[in-house]
Amino acid sequence: MKHEIIIAGFGGQGVLSMGKILAYSGLMEGKEVSWMPSYGPEQRGGTANVTVIISDDRISSPILNEYDIAIILNQPSMDKFESKVKKGGILLYDGYGIHKPINRNDIGVYRINAMDTAAELNMSKTFNMIVLGGLLKIAQIVTLESVMKGLKKTLPERHYDLLPVNEEAIRKGMDIIQKV
Repeated sequence: MKHEIIIAGFGGQGVLSMGKILAYSGLMEGKEVSWMPSYGPEQRGGTANVTVIISDDRISSPILNEYDIAIILNQPSMDKFESKVKKGGILLYDGYGIHKPINRNDIGVYRINAMDTAAELNMSKTFNMIVLGGLLKIAQIVTLESVMKGLKKTLPERHYDLLPVNEEAIRKGMDIIQKV
């Protein structure tokens, strides 16, 4: 099995760290992984995206033109990547930043209100984990256990006390994801 994923949004939304956690999770499960970030010099507030490939077999190239899964967190990213989701693929988006309707009927489209949920729960720093939880619910790419190990690997030790809050956010994302 191979999953070719793009995660795209504004810098500061946790796009790159979400990709890194997914990549580490794949490594924890003995899979081949690729993590390739792309962001402008402005980073926070500018556009950012990361390509993650998780595969049972060797990965020939980290450069992709189409994706099995697109996680879109803002309208500029939707404009750029909506057409690049493979037929039969998945497009998951946060409802907060998307203003135009999705024009595809040949893919699975899912909405998650992660930004609103993070604000309601006073958990704004776990926005990306809510989104990741939604992904885990609709596409069993890696297990929650592996994600928690990957999260522990990416967090500095001084922030390990945040692991339970992040797990709660992931579980919340699993609960609120909706097929459109």
